Amino acid sequence: MDMKIGYFCNITNWKKKPYTEILDDARDIADYCDKNNWNSIWFTEHHFNHEGMEVQPNPLMMCTDIAARTKQIRLGQACNVITFWNPIRLAEDIAALDQLSKGRIEVGIGRGVYGREAVHMNIEADLKDQAKNKRLFQETLEVMKKAWTKKFFSHKGEFYTYPSPNFVWQHDMSPPNEDFVDLKTNQIKKISVVPHPYQKPHPPLWQVVDSTGSIEWAAKNGINCIMWIPTVKTLKKRFEIYKNAKSEAEKRDVSMGEGISLVRDMFVAETMEDAKKLAGEQMVNYMRWVCHWRGLGNHMDPDEELPKTKGKLDLLNYDFLHKRNMLFGTPDYVVEKIKELKSELNLQNLQVWSSMPGVKHEDAMRSIKLFNDEVIPKINLEKTVVKQAS
Repeated sequence: MDMKIGYFCNITNWKKKPYTEILDDARDIADYCDKNNWNSIWFTEHHFNHEGMEVQPNPLMMCTDIAARTKQIRLGQACNVITFWNPIRLAEDIAALDQLSKGRIEVGIGRGVYGREAVHMNIEADLKDQAKNKRLFQETLEVMKKAWTKKFFSHKGEFYTYPSPNFVWQHDMSPPNEDFVDLKTNQIKKISVVPHPYQKPHPPLWQVVDSTGSIEWAAKNGINCIMWIPTVKTLKKRFEIYKNAKSEAEKRDVSMGEGISLVRDMFVAETMEDAKKLAGEQMVNYMRWVCHWRGLGNHMDPDEELPKTKGKLDLLNYDFLHKRNMLFGTPDYVVEKIKELKSELNLQNLQVWSSMPGVKHEDAMRSIKLFNDEVIPKINLEKTVVKQAS
């Protein structure tokens, strides 16, 4: 099976360019990937980021714009932070976009990682209460699935109740129907969302995951996974957790790598030095932003211990990152690193990005074109044998 390649288009604006310019840069990438038969492009959701690291608040709006400009590429969100949204509004918007694009949507979902965003977008999503945030996430998704798959539905939960209790509906052009009203009182019993998705029963779902618990929950609930930072050795353990949980839930032998997409930071150049020169500092700078909260734990091999340092990010530099998870270098170097992912993980879905905060657009496009012309053909040329866990 050929590996599916997607572009992870995390829109950034570290250099404070006019917003219309960064939108045009994203459109340029999407147009190129569409014309060169990439499988997908993915946009992110972030809020209040005046610093410029992540500046796209609505991936669905971005996907809608790109849907109108492209022919075949699939349109993903990595992710919609569903705890920030009203579940019915989000279900409607996704279904409408799926109809507009005639079924090109991949739906990414997540709980949120930044407290500044969560507490201001929905106080119920406050990340200081992780258990409550998780319950909100699960209930929101439950409502969305009902809205997509049932002609009429109702819901009563901790956070949402649909329809609103005791609401009377009478209209001369809406014939009384026991499917949605109590014929004696005319109180609404169920509601209906329009439209339903183009894809049935709904578009593919992808959850951005980090923890073992999230990986297992996604597998048991028929949801695909998106992973990002870890080393190959750590990813192997996470892939196995997903495979085992999904196999148990679906009572079949799920193959390694099935249902998982991996994001990797990628910059292809003519030489190893050029890759570092054109995007290395920018990638490290972005990781300083991410690791301020996460620390370096996600970058470590299983059972690895890092040297003690005064500051938690003192070890964070280009060489530390490069050997662990970066696809930075010549085409041949990047090909070998991806072949390792195929061999160790049976990786079937890869998302890459080159447009890190501060990287010049023309340099990012050059990297993407080199990846397209000199990496993709080679990684799908030969079949690799997946190494079994010891």
